[in-house]
Amino acid sequence: MSTPVTSAPAGPSAPAPTDDLQSGLAVRHFGRFQLLQLLGKSERTMAWRVADPRSRQELVLVLPRRQPATADALERWTSAVRKAGRLNHPHLAAVVESGVEKQWPYVAYDPRDAATLAERISRQGEPGSDVAAWAVQGLEGLAFAHEAGVAHHDLQAYLVLIDDQGQLRLIGTEVALADDADGGSDRGGPALDAGALAAQRAAAQRDVLAFGLLMHQALAGAPPLDEPDLGRVATLMPPLGREIVRLPFGMAQPVAEPLRAIVNRATDRQERQRYRNARTLLRALQGWLQTDADNDGGPLALLLDRLHTVGLLPASPGAAERAARMALMERERTIELAEVVLQDLALTFEMLRAVNTAQVRGGQVAGTGPVLTVRRSIAMLGLNGVRRAALVLRPWPGPLNDSHAATLKRVFDRVRRAGRVAQALRPAGYDAEVIFLVTLLQNLGRLAVHYHFPEEALQIRRLMKPGPPPREGEPEEPGMSEEGASFAVLGTDLDAMGVALARHWGLDASVQHMLRRLSLTAPVRSPDNDDDVLRLTASCANEAVDALGLPPHRVQPALQRVLQRYARPLNITTKDLQLALDILPPGAADAARRTA
Repeated sequence: MSTPVTSAPAGPSAPAPTDDLQSGLAVRHFGRFQLLQLLGKSERTMAWRVADPRSRQELVLVLPRRQPATADALERWTSAVRKAGRLNHPHLAAVVESGVEKQWPYVAYDPRDAATLAERISRQGEPGSDVAAWAVQGLEGLAFAHEAGVAHHDLQAYLVLIDDQGQLRLIGTEVALADDADGGSDRGGPALDAGALAAQRAAAQRDVLAFGLLMHQALAGAPPLDEPDLGRVATLMPPLGREIVRLPFGMAQPVAEPLRAIVNRATDRQERQRYRNARTLLRALQGWLQTDADNDGGPLALLLDRLHTVGLLPASPGAAERAARMALMERERTIELAEVVLQDLALTFEMLRAVNTAQVRGGQVAGTGPVLTVRRSIAMLGLNGVRRAALVLRPWPGPLNDSHAATLKRVFDRVRRAGRVAQALRPAGYDAEVIFLVTLLQNLGRLAVHYHFPEEALQIRRLMKPGPPPREGEPEEPGMSEEGASFAVLGTDLDAMGVALARHWGLDASVQHMLRRLSLTAPVRSPDNDDDVLRLTASCANEAVDALGLPPHRVQPALQRVLQRYARPLNITTKDLQLALDILPPGAADAARRTA
């Protein structure tokens, strides 16, 4: 082999190939490789573009920044790199060669005319859709490696290759020398005890944080905190440091709010809020890309396959008893039959879907607008139509396990309660069933997510919960908003999913508008028309019932905020809200009912 790149003696104290290069040398070498360009370096790794006289092609060499201190350390490094090199995935670059030159270990990769992410990022940042598409590829490779027990340990922009077709490959996996944080001597071993497994999970989580920092850098056009070494950035962030990393507003390349929420969650200052593994971050990005590709029906794309296999929702508990009651009913008893149908959320939604399809509306009620009562649905479809709708429902609880089924039942109960509260708050002259159904429809996306994506629904709830105060005497760490948490988990918001379902059913733009709850951060204005009255009343009821689900010390302040928002637009009082929620003291409740 040719002489090393430095004139220092080989051995444990020899400098890295990037250190103290002799000036004036026309050609620099590391072993047989001719060094062409330093692609980047961090505290843990470095990468060079080199010419290989043996293969007569350019390669990328990745090396650790320090030599293994002992022969055992070198053997552990070699074992870890070999394990990583055996992984076969399109988004993990194949190892061309690995070896040791004068006690400096290295790994060589074929770049295939690709540039590094560091070379591709412009100062104005890259478009969000491009960054997300690259990130999905990288996360697929990273998740594959993590599931094989391999971590990267030093994700940097110079260790990501992207070709002109947008195909991405990660290089440098396991090249960074192990330290205590990486699991020390356990890396690459044949058997892992509990401590080593915990270290492996921790290393994977650090990889996911570093990947979030990579996305931040690609979108912003500059490394976070102006520190090019992303490993160093991670040490400056909580819990090790105090720096906060969030995407700035007003960037040259606009960033969609869902993508902003995803990237900001990946680098959240609260460690508990960050993505715990590469798959969860991957699913959020895939969800956003899928919904962003079709602004009209994108959110529905997340559900369509599942709708065909397990339906929108399972029949509520007690469906058999309700079916028996319906079998004894005569056709003319529409009101009584509607009361039975309304006890089952899945059957209620199925009736609305069936009656609002283009075929039914076009043949029977063309031009009369959407159908928003079960009574009218029954009148149009008949008792046989109700029975057909009931037969297509999956029995409770569908594919859910016991824990997820119990959660969905609680959500069902909360949604029904919100419907009853809205009925109690509705202004005089408004149909009780219509306001009940509008309130239910404002929860359509939430119900669908709890049934079809129960684990993601759990993540959303967890992200919304406040965390313990960082220090005694300080306030709680705030949780995310529902919208932000939904963006960060699914790549879309729950209202958008509900609206997409309503559009799929044939409900028109006016109903789709009513289905969106009022933003918690926007002022509530007086309604301009009947649709606004229905939307405001349903939003008020849903917010009030959500407030009751908060920890006890937060319930009253939350209810007071609800009243402050809706008292004037809906002309309601504290007693009206308390009576609707049935939370007045017994004596006061009786008196209020007598005067109502």
